[in-house]
Amino acid sequence: ARETLPIESELLSLHMSVSVSTLLPTRTARKRSEVVSQSAFAFLFSEMIQYSQTRVNTADELIAKLEDAGVGVGRRALELACWRERSSKRETRVRGILQFITQALWKSLFGAHADSLQKVQDSDDEFMIVEKEPLVNAFISSAPVNCAAFVAGVVRGVLEAAQFPAEVSAHDNEEGATVLLIKFAPEVLEREKRQA
Repeated sequence: ARETLPIESELLSLHMSVSVSTLLPTRTARKRSEVVSQSAFAFLFSEMIQYSQTRVNTADELIAKLEDAGVGVGRRALELACWRERSSKRETRVRGILQFITQALWKSLFGAHADSLQKVQDSDDEFMIVEKEPLVNAFISSAPVNCAAFVAGVVRGVLEAAQFPAEVSAHDNEEGATVLLIKFAPEVLEREKRQA
């Protein structure tokens, strides 16, 4: 039989004495001083773009790949942001979920609120989130597409997880800002009318 070294037995007893309930809050709770450095984020994001570029043939395929990557992040980010906000209230209105995204979630992901949230004048089902200098575009200079497609995917993932299905796309406007155009599915508008 194998003999247990003293250091192994101490580590094993230490490992066994730590309860799961004390580990969970330390992983999800975040102190104000704990943020990811911009250089680390820029490196990882540029690697993701380069990896995606080698596996696509067109710019549209790259946009779809970035959006799909963002959807997974958005689904997880909603749960984490709700836990951090300690809010037991589930948003059921379009304005409420969009304000949650542009304020609490945006601050959690990017360190500040989104620059603006606007409703498209001619349409009841379209909204815009305007970001003057998106963090995802700050360090990427050679991508053939607007890298904010990743953020559009994050927003779509959050909306889908919150039961607000929508199409979200990233566009550049004439002032150089990035606009995330959100077009809600018809069932969202029907639900909104019933709640009014």
